Amino acid sequence: MRNYLLLMLLTAGHLVQAQAVGPLTARLDQVRLTFALGADGRPGYAISFGTKPVIAPSHLGLSFADGQGFDGPLVVTGSETKNVDETWQPVWGEVKSIRNHYQQLTVHLRQPAAPGRLLDVVFRVFADGVGFRYELPAQPNLAYFTVQDEHTEFNLPANHKAFWIPGDYDSNEYTYTTSRLSAVNTTPIEAIQQKAAPHRVQTPLLLKSDDGLYVNIHEAALVNYPALMLNVDPQTFCLSSQLVPDATGAKAYLQAPEHTPWRTVVVADNAPALLTSKLILNLNEPSKLSETSWIQPQKFVGVWWEMHVNRATWNYADTSNIKLAGTNWAGLKANGRHGANTANVKRYIDFAAQHHIQGVLVEGWNVGWEDWANNWKEEVFDFVTPYPDFDVSELQRYAAGKGVKLIMHHETSSSVTNYERRQPAAYQFMKQYGYDAVKTGYVGRIIPRGEHHDGQWMVNHYNRTAQLTADNHIMVDMHEAVRPTGLHRTYPNWMASEAARGNEFNAWSSGNPPEHETILPFTRLMGGPMDYTPGIFQIKLDDWNPARNQGKQVHTTLAKQLALYVTLYSPLQMAADLPEAYEKHPDAFRFIEDVAVDWDDTRVLAAEPGDYLTTVRKAKGKDEWYLGSITDENARTQPIKLNFLTPGQRYEATIYADGKGADWQKNPMAYRISRQVVTSKSALTLRLAPGGGTAISFKPLKK
Repeated sequence: MRNYLLLMLLTAGHLVQAQAVGPLTARLDQVRLTFALGADGRPGYAISFGTKPVIAPSHLGLSFADGQGFDGPLVVTGSETKNVDETWQPVWGEVKSIRNHYQQLTVHLRQPAAPGRLLDVVFRVFADGVGFRYELPAQPNLAYFTVQDEHTEFNLPANHKAFWIPGDYDSNEYTYTTSRLSAVNTTPIEAIQQKAAPHRVQTPLLLKSDDGLYVNIHEAALVNYPALMLNVDPQTFCLSSQLVPDATGAKAYLQAPEHTPWRTVVVADNAPALLTSKLILNLNEPSKLSETSWIQPQKFVGVWWEMHVNRATWNYADTSNIKLAGTNWAGLKANGRHGANTANVKRYIDFAAQHHIQGVLVEGWNVGWEDWANNWKEEVFDFVTPYPDFDVSELQRYAAGKGVKLIMHHETSSSVTNYERRQPAAYQFMKQYGYDAVKTGYVGRIIPRGEHHDGQWMVNHYNRTAQLTADNHIMVDMHEAVRPTGLHRTYPNWMASEAARGNEFNAWSSGNPPEHETILPFTRLMGGPMDYTPGIFQIKLDDWNPARNQGKQVHTTLAKQLALYVTLYSPLQMAADLPEAYEKHPDAFRFIEDVAVDWDDTRVLAAEPGDYLTTVRKAKGKDEWYLGSITDENARTQPIKLNFLTPGQRYEATIYADGKGADWQKNPMAYRISRQVVTSKSALTLRLAPGGGTAISFKPLKK
């Protein structure tokens, strides 16, 4: 094996064994990391899994605005390794405890000429991949500095299959393209969006090699630094780092001592193993919160989907004959379609209480929605002034009497400076009226102008918001934010993010193709939970508003919507449809009532990205298991063994399956519910319709 890696380094052309210092290695199980200096003194690395190359020899480096970065020749001044094997318990999550086992290699580097600055590259090698980052220690010749570029490469050994979305600095709400690396080309999207450069993709990026490896490239612990994009060379299959710039073109403003986020490469020789990796989470710092009993995973309903399907509006006023500037909101005429009115919210509270759902989200409660979108105005919302038909005090009283918590909504319209000025008052207002969770939104172009959703300036805002909400004992769910990088370990009140194309796109766009939900766990969800908003029962949307929703529908079967509660993990899960949709299908809604949102164990029984996924999870503190199985546009038969169940225990399996003739296009609402007694020795055969799924609850029977 050593000879194989040396051969790779010697024959790569631009990396060879250093004269003074031979290749440095770290290894755990089948994963091996090799570091070496090139003939020109540039640092590089390679990763293998068993006998298979994962990352061929690839450059490392940073360049600074003053021209004195670490992209030129360096010398190794020393190195050390250490082994760590520990176990920790998350506040909430997919498993009860997590093993953090790695071998760490730290390489100390120095510029050979003046000013002789120092750089450490730290590698952590896990059984399922590698994380590495640049660390800049305190030193006389480096205080404040500006990162102009990062020169990290992921040089791939072959033309892998890739599951990718364009490298847009401001949005990750795209459907995935599946292609060979040589075919990655975002030019058509660039022509429309004028944002995404050709051959630039976002992370997390999923790759599948022809020799059976699944590789995910992403980052962990994104703090005080811009998000990582990847430029794809379609001829050499080399991926090179592209950091999101600020308004001046600079990437990051730092002060030593400092370090970058971890660059992560997760690898497995089977798809289920990739999904159960905790590498990204392990690379994040432990929780900053000393007391977390107030953090409560939960399900919620809300005044939300009715706006997406044109049954109601976010805005209160009739704006057909008014000028919005300087408007006296209290004196405006109501449009008669405002969703966030007191009576309607009470209806959702009643439904939540009846079905043991903990929360009710209300969007459109505060003034400003008439003039909020795409205007690039500095001040739109103040986050404390309700519309005239939203009685804050009465709803606080009513919800408390029903044992339900209201969830606040803060749409910032991307006027982030305005939001930051108003956050203290907004959170004080929340606490005054009994809200302990907030959903934030960042729709539109960022103010200050020229900043991006994924740049350092906004990354710092998201992290400050996580800390500030934690200080106020508030849980937060961020939409239109940068994709997660495992920071929910550090800030366990940061419960979820959107940061991808969610279920809402099925309401008013071309929709999400049936394969979409089978790709998300391998890409977006590798970094953290997603608020996908599942649970749509009224699949054909014409029924809500025929004039506006003609031909619109959700691109799944009803049974698949149930299965998503298991396959797409989040500790905040929305039952996204309207109460009247659920009232037509009370037996099917029982699964949403029952399914947990916090887990002691998770196992992936079968998976192939873009095709199918079957996941089973054990509810926290209970001997109850829930299974979700989904497919793409193809019907499938999925055999499963129930050996995850407790031996000797009998369970009632309630099976929510696609009905006869079910099809996501032709017959999406056909489902059937059946029950049978099973044990750990039992087996089931699931039959998934095109675009369909199956959800199962396993509850123990008395002995």
